[in-house]
Amino acid sequence: MGKIKAGEGNRVIRRELPLLPLRGILVFPYTIVHLDIGRERSVAAIEQAMLADRLVLLVAQKDKDVHAPKREDIYEIGTIAEIKQLLKLPGGTMRILVEGIVRGRLLEFVAEAPYFRVMVEECPNGRGILKNRHEALLRGVVHQFEEYAKMGKKVPTETLGTVLALDEPSQLADIMVSHLNLNIADKQAILEALDIDDRLELLTEFIMREIEILELERRIGLRVRKQMEKAQKEYYLREQIKAIQKELGEKDERQAEAEEYRDKIAKAKLSKKAEEKALKEVDRLEKMPLASAEGTVVRTYLDWLLVLPWSKSSRDKNDLQRAETFLDEDHYGLEKVKERILEYLAIRKLTNKMKSPILCFIGPPGVGKTSLGKSIARSLDRKFVRMSLGGVRDEAEIRGHRRTYVGALPGRIIQGIRTAETRNSVFLLDEIDKMASDFRGDPASALLEVLDPEQNHSFVDHYLETPFDLSQTMFILTANTWQTIPRPLLDRMEVIKISGYTEDEKTNIAKKYLLPKQVKAHGLGEDVFTLTDEMILKIVQGHTRESGVRGLEREVAHLCRKIAVKFVKKNWEPRVLTGEDLEELLGSPRYYYQMAEEQPQVGAATGLAYTEVGGDVLTIEVTPLPGKGNLTLTGKLGEVMKESAQAGWTFVRAHAKALGIPEDFYDKVDLHIHIPEGAIPKDGPSAGITMATAMASALSHQAVRDDVAMTGEITLRGNVLPIGGLKEKILAAHRAGIKEIILPKKNQKDLEDIPQNVKESLRFHLVSRIEEVLKIALLPLVVTDGYDQSIPFMLRNTSSEPMVNPNEHPIS
Repeated sequence: MGKIKAGEGNRVIRRELPLLPLRGILVFPYTIVHLDIGRERSVAAIEQAMLADRLVLLVAQKDKDVHAPKREDIYEIGTIAEIKQLLKLPGGTMRILVEGIVRGRLLEFVAEAPYFRVMVEECPNGRGILKNRHEALLRGVVHQFEEYAKMGKKVPTETLGTVLALDEPSQLADIMVSHLNLNIADKQAILEALDIDDRLELLTEFIMREIEILELERRIGLRVRKQMEKAQKEYYLREQIKAIQKELGEKDERQAEAEEYRDKIAKAKLSKKAEEKALKEVDRLEKMPLASAEGTVVRTYLDWLLVLPWSKSSRDKNDLQRAETFLDEDHYGLEKVKERILEYLAIRKLTNKMKSPILCFIGPPGVGKTSLGKSIARSLDRKFVRMSLGGVRDEAEIRGHRRTYVGALPGRIIQGIRTAETRNSVFLLDEIDKMASDFRGDPASALLEVLDPEQNHSFVDHYLETPFDLSQTMFILTANTWQTIPRPLLDRMEVIKISGYTEDEKTNIAKKYLLPKQVKAHGLGEDVFTLTDEMILKIVQGHTRESGVRGLEREVAHLCRKIAVKFVKKNWEPRVLTGEDLEELLGSPRYYYQMAEEQPQVGAATGLAYTEVGGDVLTIEVTPLPGKGNLTLTGKLGEVMKESAQAGWTFVRAHAKALGIPEDFYDKVDLHIHIPEGAIPKDGPSAGITMATAMASALSHQAVRDDVAMTGEITLRGNVLPIGGLKEKILAAHRAGIKEIILPKKNQKDLEDIPQNVKESLRFHLVSRIEEVLKIALLPLVVTDGYDQSIPFMLRNTSSEPMVNPNEHPIS
């Protein structure tokens, strides 16, 4: 089988040749290429070709990663090539120089071992006549290739001249495509284009695409080059400025400022996230013009980051004796609060890992909740910060504003921490029950994170945008009532209820704290006047009506001012003040406390009430009138109190026979219940047994003892249920001269809070049934005009259980 030449005519020639699969490369006719051979089949095919006529079929693999290709892994069209040179290399490989001659179509596989041997049909390249279409395609592809060569600068000038000198379209197209940067699939498409026109059109399309890519690369490169030139120019100029400033002993302002901030950051001991954030902002600041508005925002932000006490803590003084002394010096009474602080100090002395407690003091105004926070800080030797939440409506007050807003600042929590300058301060959130919410958000919800020990170690303020540890801060909250505090917020706090002061406590507070303070504030000496305990008590009873001592302090200040005027005018002689002196200086008493009745009354029972300023004594009056069983209630009573009266009225009607009342009395009698001081709103169920007793007394003409007061809720079956505010009620009864008090049996545990001196002067009856109340409170029958009481009054127990003797439950 002889050698062949390209363009040998139009005869169809078939040959049986060795097949060499190519990976990642494709050989065209008229091109000379070096190939490295390493696979066993390929080496065997080359050796066989060298023994024959040096001809081999070069066909590209569809997937270059296939090491042992099969029939379906090889394209159908390839190039018949002649091996020009062969060089054997170490390791059994060889390098050959081949020259493409003509296209060949793979018809069938003759053998697959020890190498591929195939039947090939030559696809000759006819020269053809250059008609108009051929001429246009040829000129177009030549022009495009020339432009590609100029833009790509990958085709040597000599090669370009040689290619442009060719006049045979098929040879021109094959040589051109071998110089293009195309993938194997695109080159294979041109190799398989046997028609010259199709081949030239496809080649034109590929060259134009490559020109577009080269143009895009040129633009990108130009842009990058400009940016690099600009950056290099700026860098060069900066280096020159630095060199000049170094020679002059000066520094660039922006650079000097950035270096100063970096030094501060290094010394500030920020958290890892805060330090990363600060350094990032410093880098931004360094690139900004000095007069930039954004630069001012960044500087303010950095100043806030650096001023916060990220790692600065004060050392607690865990001396329990010292703390107890300070607490006793500052406040009289309040034993539960003092005990809780001492417990915290004791645990802190044993371990430092305990999280700070979150305490909430709930009590009436003026009992010392706010000043107690200062006292706690003093006993712990910590910094004290106070924040009033009264009227706060905006959630940003707690969390701060984002830096996108003009004039943005951190929230008041972070501002308070900055003021304290330590991260373990005592932080008082005052009047938490006075917060509100509107369209700007709910500040109570924002406080949930602040007051949760499981979350506040990573509190994120909107302005800082980085976590700050609040777990070492001791939060103390104050409120007058717990009803307006959101339930989730209340759940996170340890509530300590502070009740109002007794008269004895107010007297001691005035003597030990208020009087010395006001005497010193008004410049009076200790010997100018003396105020005895009896006179202080007169001021408390006649000139104040409150649970706390604010009004008492104002009255003491008023007294000092009056004395100071007389003392300066030389109209005052140092002396012990008397009742006449008090009336002259302070005026007549403005308040009169309800006192016990001077004698037993029919239809009038003494009840106990709880008000915002402490306890009080109420006389409930009941008058029977001719009528048809109607019940009239007056005295500005609330719904709950009206329902309690109705329950008592129903019980009396249901047990009329047992109470010695004619069973058909409600057909002839109306009852009018009135509670004096009608301008004051009254509500609650605790007057239930008092109203029932007054009704029973009025209907049976049985007088109520004048030395007995009572409190408790009544049910339709006559059970007595527990009530609240017991301490204040008992103190009011003691003040009014009451000797015995009837209480619900389930309130026995609350008697532990009553001062010992008060308990010793009173007798308590613990009851669970209304029959017990009536037996203690009502006196023997008194016959009056208007009603025929032929049956003496006797209390009879309608239940199967024996009557409870109240004398079995005295507490003294």
